[in-house]
Amino acid sequence: MNLVSELDLPAFDYSAPDFSADRYHQQLAETRQRGWLAKSPLAYIVLDHDAGEFFLRSRKTAFPGRQIAEFFGVTSGPLAEHIDANILNLSGDQHRRLRALVGPALTPRAADRWRPAMRNFLHDLWAQVAGYGACDFVAAVARPYPSLTIATVLGAPHQDAGRLHTWSTWVQRQFDIRALQTSREDIEQAVTDVKEYVTGLLDARRADPGEDLISDLLAARDQGDKLSAEECVQLVTNVLAGGIDTTAGQLAHAIRLFAGRRSQWELLARDPALVPRAVDEVLRFEPVTPFTARICLEQVDYRDVIFPPGTIVAVCAERANREEEDGENFDITASRDTRLLTFGAGTHYCLGANLARAELEEALAFLAPRTPGLALDGLPQLGGVEGVYGIDKLGVTWSGSSTMSPNHGSAPDVS
Repeated sequence: MNLVSELDLPAFDYSAPDFSADRYHQQLAETRQRGWLAKSPLAYIVLDHDAGEFFLRSRKTAFPGRQIAEFFGVTSGPLAEHIDANILNLSGDQHRRLRALVGPALTPRAADRWRPAMRNFLHDLWAQVAGYGACDFVAAVARPYPSLTIATVLGAPHQDAGRLHTWSTWVQRQFDIRALQTSREDIEQAVTDVKEYVTGLLDARRADPGEDLISDLLAARDQGDKLSAEECVQLVTNVLAGGIDTTAGQLAHAIRLFAGRRSQWELLARDPALVPRAVDEVLRFEPVTPFTARICLEQVDYRDVIFPPGTIVAVCAERANREEEDGENFDITASRDTRLLTFGAGTHYCLGANLARAELEEALAFLAPRTPGLALDGLPQLGGVEGVYGIDKLGVTWSGSSTMSPNHGSAPDVS
């Protein structure tokens, strides 16, 4: 047995100033060739699927939100309080109780309930750009679509969707080590604003309950001591923050991937039955949460390596998802057996996974037959991979465009 700190491990620093998302796949693949474990400034990176699933499922590990925040000096104030109360940072009976209360609203059957609304949103958003044959897909569809969906799920006014997306983007940066260093005040302001908004929304839904998640949570809150007022605000904040920016990024990556693989997009347009498999392939190939952190609560022994208490590991879903044979190829017709780690694993498996899948399925089913000849219009503006890996701008064109941009072309392969 060897202490992990004594091993000669390859270095992978995704916080380095010269690191860029357009080459991180290649860097990870090269690092993986040297072993299943690497080191970074804050954590040991787990690059193997079985090892990743082990650390995600182990009862000896937990999400290290508090510890990472403290490392960057976030020890008090609104952000520290938010991180401390986040369901990701809870465990044991409290975590199980809160998941049990919000879980029924996010089952596959519950997610299906919102599909008609998703289709209506897609129709309305698409009507604004369809005639142009070109758009910034992020601004036109990827951002507003999940914002409108989450507003509907929560029972919030649709006109607030833009604010919800902005808040989600900033609050989610609590997981971005660069943002914690450079934008802490903005993150804290977003946390303060969104909780004030959620409190008002809870008051409004209490006065006028409906068929939505907030009304369900309020009903649970009113049934004795199942849910405190503070817990109710925190749960709604978690759903709002976690269910918008991630889905927006995943949908944008889906369109980017298909813009560079036109034959597969055409196949999807001809055969809607492939949509669920296409969504799985997008989630596998380009997860918007490439790294999921865990901290060892006690000594963990794995593969003859000792991980002392307090050791932080970052499970790399990107490598784990591509591990099987032919895993480096994007193919919606391929049969895949490996369990995806995109949504995590174990007790902290993503609560919103079913809703995200439904949103992605509806979007791809809607868009594929309406965008023949889908292609990239210039280079995409990729976000960072430290937290939620999104896309800031994605110009695309499709057949029928009256004007063709001079930088129109196929998507560059950044996979």
